[in-house]
Amino acid sequence: MVARRLAVVVLLAGVPACAGAQAANPGSSAPQTESQSQAGDSSSSAHRKTGAGSGKTVHHTKIAEEVAPPPEQTKAEELIQKQDYAGAEPLLRKLLSGDAANDPANYVAWFELGFVENGLGKMDDSIAAYRKSVAAKPDVFESNLNLGLQLAKTGAPDAEQYLRSATQLKPTKHAAEGQARAWLSLAHVLEAKKPDEAIAAYRQAAALQPKDPEPHLAAGLLLEKQEKFSDAEQEYKQALALDPSSDAVAGLANIYMRGRRFPEAEAELRKLLAARPDQGSARIQLGRVLAAEGKNDDAIAELQAGAKLAPGDVSLQRDLADLYATAGKNDQAELAYRALIVDHPNDAELHRELGQSLLRQKKFADAQKEFLVAVKLKPELGTAYGDLAFAASENKDYPLTIKALDMRAKVLPDEPITYFLRASAYDHLKDFKRASVNYHLFLKTANGKYPDQEWQAKHRLIAIEPKK
Repeated sequence: MVARRLAVVVLLAGVPACAGAQAANPGSSAPQTESQSQAGDSSSSAHRKTGAGSGKTVHHTKIAEEVAPPPEQTKAEELIQKQDYAGAEPLLRKLLSGDAANDPANYVAWFELGFVENGLGKMDDSIAAYRKSVAAKPDVFESNLNLGLQLAKTGAPDAEQYLRSATQLKPTKHAAEGQARAWLSLAHVLEAKKPDEAIAAYRQAAALQPKDPEPHLAAGLLLEKQEKFSDAEQEYKQALALDPSSDAVAGLANIYMRGRRFPEAEAELRKLLAARPDQGSARIQLGRVLAAEGKNDDAIAELQAGAKLAPGDVSLQRDLADLYATAGKNDQAELAYRALIVDHPNDAELHRELGQSLLRQKKFADAQKEFLVAVKLKPELGTAYGDLAFAASENKDYPLTIKALDMRAKVLPDEPITYFLRASAYDHLKDFKRASVNYHLFLKTANGKYPDQEWQAKHRLIAIEPKK
């Protein structure tokens, strides 16, 4: 028997797109990226590892074969090196026809066919070929891994079975690295339904590759989703210790924001932006942190910069409009809300917020129009009725003031200022009896919080109530 060793390459995508990396084919001569091959397949005879977080790791492994391959397989290997999958497919199909299909010795040929079919975009055929390879020789790490990854792409439940098998098998070369990738892939499959097992799998990967930040980052993301913020923080910190430019900075900032630890969130985001100034999401997040800290001008500058990097982000545009309003930049708030309303004309809240920015500019007639639109779009929007009552009062439309206050009272309890507005409206309409009732209700509930209006109410009561 002639001993022969086949070079089998497995490209594994990192978290979270572990199922997108596929395949191995023997005898390759140069590494490829996922974009150079179909559906994430890659091949190489050289060992290469990309930078942390890139999601691409190539493992050059050897699988022992006891006999020289048939000529069809040798020719197919040559075609695979040239990415001529269409040429390699019929050769492998011919080799595996008839009784040869069930020959355990052909597990490598089935493996190569799985790679080729994936390269041709034939997912079902690729999975079927990998299944044949695993059935012929169940104890091969690479074939279990690739089958698990292909099944994970389709969401098949038995992806877990083969990835678990891969974690218990030994790669023929770069064992720790290969097993770590298997644990990472398994963890990703487990995340949705078995998050605790997924975290355990990420920690297995971290133990096998202690210098790789990926497992810590992935575990941190999952722990954060589970709202286990203390544990997530520790994972993110370990990822950062291994790679200061890791996306764990954003994860830490998220946790600090949730915990209202704004100075810490700001510090982490500034570190990230120092390294990556064009990262729009970090700039937007920093703007929101600064807004929460009350640093409105700095927040506006960051959000404006973020808006240039992410012009289609509606939530950002809305945050920026709200921040203009909070900072007293009502003319800018008005422009921002009007721009948003162009694309979202049926958003009652936007019309209300535009109305408020107009109120603050004393554009009472325009404000009243916006509040009327808001309550028409959303009749249960009680706060908008209060705003409408105020605008109508300023516009001396006292019947509308009373009507708006009555509608508000159906969804929200009255408060001192609504009693005062109602009293003032009845007073102007010379309905002194109702005005008097509401002035008294106002004074009973004001408790000194509205000194100017309290003075006015007391003096109007003297004027309108019958002398005793």
